[in-house]
Amino acid sequence: MIIREAKLKFGTKEQYSALDDAIRTAQFIRNKAIRLWMDNKGTDKADLYTLCKDLAKEFPFAKKLNSAARQASVERAWNSISSFYNRCKKGLSKKGFPKFKKHCRSVEYKVSGWKLSDDCKLITFTDGFSAGTFSIFCNGATQEDLHTLKINRVRVVRRADGYYAQFCFDADRKEAGQYTGQVVGLDLGLKFFTKDQNDNAVIYPQFLRKSEKRLKRAQKRLSKKFVKGAKPQSKNYHKQRKRLGKVHLKVQRQRKDWAIKQARCVVISNDIVVYEDLKVANMVKNHKLAKSISDAGWSQYTQWLDYYGKIWGKAVVAINPAYTSQDCSSCGHRVKKTLSTRTHSCPNCKIEICRDTNAALNILQKGMSILGVEWQANGTSGHEGSASENEGKTEEKTASTIEEKSTIASGLR
Repeated sequence: MIIREAKLKFGTKEQYSALDDAIRTAQFIRNKAIRLWMDNKGTDKADLYTLCKDLAKEFPFAKKLNSAARQASVERAWNSISSFYNRCKKGLSKKGFPKFKKHCRSVEYKVSGWKLSDDCKLITFTDGFSAGTFSIFCNGATQEDLHTLKINRVRVVRRADGYYAQFCFDADRKEAGQYTGQVVGLDLGLKFFTKDQNDNAVIYPQFLRKSEKRLKRAQKRLSKKFVKGAKPQSKNYHKQRKRLGKVHLKVQRQRKDWAIKQARCVVISNDIVVYEDLKVANMVKNHKLAKSISDAGWSQYTQWLDYYGKIWGKAVVAINPAYTSQDCSSCGHRVKKTLSTRTHSCPNCKIEICRDTNAALNILQKGMSILGVEWQANGTSGHEGSASENEGKTEEKTASTIEEKSTIASGLR
């Protein structure tokens, strides 16, 4: 599935208010579905679909929402319920019990409730809320997909800077990858965002830290406009709340854009990418490092690594990070060290290298063993003979080998 996004522009205040009503109604239906499941043991998906019809008969505002959009809201509720069941079966400590939504920001339509113009520059919402027609502001790639691909769903999303329409297309993105014969192991960290086995480091720009002054100033102004006990708050309060939201949104977009560009460059340049699968949810419990860890966005970066690996048929492998910083990459001797120790000094083989480089070497060795490829620290892998002979292999043979290994890696992910 491919998702393209376009901003809804040139709408009136009444039109955007109608979209808000549709979003609140979708939230209402989802919460009702969760309540039905909580109160009645053995409730299944069919019971939740039946609830859609009952709510449309009982509440006039629920009937205004398109029937397919009501079903999509119920499907969201069922997804959270089924995910909870799956986590229980796996025996995870954090079950993630389904919760009621308080501030939903989206409503999802299926194949009805909306209509595109012939030139695909206008979209009209035709359900009972009568939001009307909006102009679609999007790039050339989105316009081309709107004309050629089948649209399965349309999702309306409210953000701090306006309303957006997300188009979900029934297509899988696959592109021909360019194989280089290179492999890389990535150690994720705070001092260096990534460091590979060749001691190449990438430093994170720290977008949140750079925007902290603006955020604190905006938050202080918002707090001054807040009146305790006042319902509703003043218009100036809500104006400042939107200004604060725009600052947070800019930081979010900066972080996402940077992660996409970095992941794209890494996957383009290498045929095998191995990274450590960090448990970020556990790491942020360290309150001294929580802000820096959250700002780094490791999870978002690794998700884009997996995404581009699938698109170009590259092998992207996540490995357990246990003892990758402690074990010596040369002899395997375990050397205990604290976070403040930045140099790996092995008393067994007398090697002395950067702590992150040592971890990257261990990460790459683990990943190559999972793929069944032999690899040494000098960079040779997978074939008998000297390094010069290995470098003389043809690019076609390397590409075919990597394609076979990428199928193994996709199953492991």
